[in-house]
Amino acid sequence: VILGPTAVGKTALSLQIAGRFSGQIISADSRLFYKGMDIGTAKPDAREQALVPHHLINIAAPDENLSLGTFQDMAYAAINAVLAAGDLPIVVGGTGQYVSAIVEGWGIPRVPPQVELRAELDKLATEELGRWLLLLDPVAATRLDFRNRRRVIRALEVTLVAGQPISQLQAKLAPPYDIRLIGLTTDREQLYERIDRRVDQMVAAGFAREVGELLAAGYRPEQPVMSALGYREMFAYLAGETTLAEATERIKFATHAFVRRQYNWFRRDDPAIHWYETDAPDFPAVVMADLAAWLQAEGLTNPTG
Repeated sequence: VILGPTAVGKTALSLQIAGRFSGQIISADSRLFYKGMDIGTAKPDAREQALVPHHLINIAAPDENLSLGTFQDMAYAAINAVLAAGDLPIVVGGTGQYVSAIVEGWGIPRVPPQVELRAELDKLATEELGRWLLLLDPVAATRLDFRNRRRVIRALEVTLVAGQPISQLQAKLAPPYDIRLIGLTTDREQLYERIDRRVDQMVAAGFAREVGELLAAGYRPEQPVMSALGYREMFAYLAGETTLAEATERIKFATHAFVRRQYNWFRRDDPAIHWYETDAPDFPAVVMADLAAWLQAEGLTNPTG
């Protein structure tokens, strides 16, 4: 499993590992699931996807609701298929919940969407939703970012329908895999500079055009997936509410904040994660050597591609 913040170099490393160890890549980035959202999500391009088999990319339309439970089922199915083919599954992701759901084997409640209940909860102010969750499930309340209304509402929905806190329903059952967690990090200021360059490249590549095409196809800004990083800011630009330069700067600022949340989820002091500095002179050779040694120690197949 390769994890780390946005723009740290996960995609490049995953392609190198796949080439060296006969691997297939499984995306655990929730933004990559959706078709037509390519530029703004920095989705692996056609050339990269042709080099190595990729799974869980472009599997849903932007108006489809792909739940965490559905993702977990699909991810385990993909991992099993890759193993059955004799290849190495390489899970790559920056979405903390999705990576943890795979690695820790979360028991995710299969509570179907409750349209009427969601509508009632959505009438409440964000602060009130947070107070309700703190009252009903203090454990879940400490884990969730209250600014993410959709996830707070979902936690309340599951808790109210199931009759017990969602944190209790999310019992963990470790999956039957030998897992190596590879964490990537770099100097924070250098990462911010890299993010800013990437955002500029996205805008130059036609990010605004991509969002305009989604609007023309009938997708609306209020749909949950459209809250993906950068898309809301581009909607505001296309609506004439900001200039392109202002939207670009807002995307950079929002991405910096997202990176801070990613670092909070995957902590440097977590002993299960093997961290690597991507600006080190011997990166990624050290990663390759460590991974080869781990595969051998675990008695796993160590193909050389």
